Amino acid sequence: MKILFIGDVFGSPGRDMVQEYLPKLKDKYKPNAIIINGENAASGKGITEKIYKQFMGLGANVITMGNHTWDKKDIFEFIDDAKNLIRPANFPVGTPGKGLTFINMNGTELAIMNLQGRTFLPAIDDPFRKVDELIKEAKKRTNIIFLDFHAEATSEKQAMGWYVDGRVSAVVGTHTHTQTADNRILPSGTAYITDVGMTGPYDGILGVERDAVIKKFLTSLPVRFEPDKEGRTQLNGVIVTINEQNGRATKIDRIMINEDNPYLD
Repeated sequence: MKILFIGDVFGSPGRDMVQEYLPKLKDKYKPNAIIINGENAASGKGITEKIYKQFMGLGANVITMGNHTWDKKDIFEFIDDAKNLIRPANFPVGTPGKGLTFINMNGTELAIMNLQGRTFLPAIDDPFRKVDELIKEAKKRTNIIFLDFHAEATSEKQAMGWYVDGRVSAVVGTHTHTQTADNRILPSGTAYITDVGMTGPYDGILGVERDAVIKKFLTSLPVRFEPDKEGRTQLNGVIVTINEQNGRATKIDRIMINEDNPYLD
């Protein structure tokens, strides 16, 4: 089984890149499942029902979220009905939505889970305790388990990777918007990368206009961050190959498309 994961889609530049390149990536890699992190898809913060449906219409199977899940208030009106949209499972009990879902790919089930780290992010429930619960639940149905761990600290992401090695098929990090070069298969068969990277502006700073970010560092004054819509764009992702029989990953390759790393058919 091949799973294509596209990293944090940021604003309209990111959505445009998904629309342009997802058909090409499908033709090249022929993934069995497509997962997109969409927590920044609406103007850099949050997601709307329209964007969710757009991604699904382009061929995505599941949309994952993160710390910006609630930034677009209309999400409360559709998240419980969006069966293929998941938010961090370690949000407090009573939070709308869900953090684990299952999809059936030609008779083989795939479990997708979403968790959020706590280091340098809001103090929500413990993702390590929660992942134990999710794995136990998922294993009742499948050995193929994919985790989007939305976290800031590299150490926390690495700790999660080692903690679940051999118990899930893949742990991909999101949130920091810069692709890391540490993709590997851990000793017990879990595919791992600290951060998949971002899909959207290539010439901004983590997706937003450079001048505003630089001004913030120079003055420490409040500034308004907006997606960089004038510069070049990029798409970052990974393709993970998993043994369907035992749920162990055999390969994880990075995808980086930008002007310095152009897409090759």
